Amino acid sequence: MTANRYQFDTKMEAQIEHSRVPSDLEANVRLRPLERIPTYLQPSMPLRERLHHFTFAWYTVTMSTSGIALVLDIIGLIIFLLDLLFFFSITVAIMFRFILHQHPFGKAFTHPREALFISTFFLSIAAILSNIQLYGEFFLAESAKGHPAKFLAGAFWAYLAVTFIVSALQYHLLFTVREERRLTINSMTPSWILAIFPIMLTGTLAGVFSKTQPVQQAVSMLYAGLATQGLGLLIAVFMYSTYLSRLMAVGLPVQRPGMFIAVGPPSFMCAALVAMASDTPRIFTYLSSSEVSVLAGFGNPIIFAASVRITAVNMLIFLWRLSFWFITLAMAAVLTGMPDRRFHLSWWSFIFRNAGFTIASIRLGQAVGSQGILWMATVMTLSLFIAWAFIALRCVRAV
Repeated sequence: MTANRYQFDTKMEAQIEHSRVPSDLEANVRLRPLERIPTYLQPSMPLRERLHHFTFAWYTVTMSTSGIALVLDIIGLIIFLLDLLFFFSITVAIMFRFILHQHPFGKAFTHPREALFISTFFLSIAAILSNIQLYGEFFLAESAKGHPAKFLAGAFWAYLAVTFIVSALQYHLLFTVREERRLTINSMTPSWILAIFPIMLTGTLAGVFSKTQPVQQAVSMLYAGLATQGLGLLIAVFMYSTYLSRLMAVGLPVQRPGMFIAVGPPSFMCAALVAMASDTPRIFTYLSSSEVSVLAGFGNPIIFAASVRITAVNMLIFLWRLSFWFITLAMAAVLTGMPDRRFHLSWWSFIFRNAGFTIASIRLGQAVGSQGILWMATVMTLSLFIAWAFIALRCVRAV
């Protein structure tokens, strides 16, 4: 009888304990996010195991470092050389990851998170090629400048072909992946745009490379760049509708820095349009209307070239405001609070996309002769460098 009563009392206590409302202190303890253990307190991890977790998202480091080099001058060369070292090291680490762990390369293309960051490899290449052109003009003698121009012309067409195929293949794999690995609307972030971004930067490369190419080659580059730039912007606009719907229905994402990815497409579209339009006077001076079909019936090529530049500036103003709005939206989300303050590689999104906006601001200020916009771009350049140094410090500390 005593044993049965003891069992009955024990069951009742268990039910009461299970059903009682937790105190405020207990609720706070349960809801409190787990803090990251400092690096020096973590157990040592073998290099082989570290490489197992080395993903394509690490190319956000080189992508952002190249972006910083693009908005600086002399000191930018040092950062660019550092970026080449980073790119080589990350590429070697990625190769060893697949070799040592026999991880199928194809699985990276279907992983819900890593697949979206594969494009950062190609974005890093595009930024490196742009820096080669930029610093080649600064530091090479006139007699030696023709050699990089030939290399960059071949690299341009190879980059266009590869990124077009990869963008279509990557989205196809994400569309057809198994249901349990498929992305959901509730988890939608601007990183979904990343897969189309490399082919979009072909337009940026066209605007940078065409000035050192023969006229006929430059015309082909500009046509291809304009087509791919339009493709990337349209896909991004389609994604924006889903992204804004997700924000309205679900709220802000946990990884707030990733919201800066949305700044990229209109910013680089601005920079590319002005860069491509700036080369049209040189091209149309050497070509007759019969040599370029688009000029047929327009009369004086010089007048047509001027109208192209005016149209590009108007589009720059139109899209620059959209980029500025997305920056304001992302900045407000970050300043109001980040649920997860631990370092993530998505923090590098602060840099590359805002570097594109800074370049667009510089070209807008030069086009309209606004000292206010140029001063704002100068402040943004300094802020980007400080942010890059801070994020690099946090990245090293996290590793």
